[in-house]
Amino acid sequence: MTQRIHLLLSTADKERYRRFAAREGKSLSEWLRAVAEERAAAAKAGTQLDTAESLRTFFADVNRARRGREPDWETHRRMIEDSITKGAAST
Repeated sequence: MTQRIHLLLSTADKERYRRFAAREGKSLSEWLRAVAEERAAAAKAGTQLDTAESLRTFFADVNRARRGREPDWETHRRMIEDSITKGAAST
């Protein structure tokens, strides 16, 4: 069963969210639902890290999702120093 909810937003916020949605090719409603689902999933995931097994599962999932190598410390340090010098991250 589908139900409606009434959401009060300022005109500026509504337009800002509509632009985010448009960039993703979604309607405002689709985008708001997706954001709500992401927040709910993040909250659920955060509460499940209460056992050693759930922690192992979490890191295994992260490792599968994020491929590649972590830069070594010297590379990280240079990026940090460059960011401090330039006032912005390189990413």
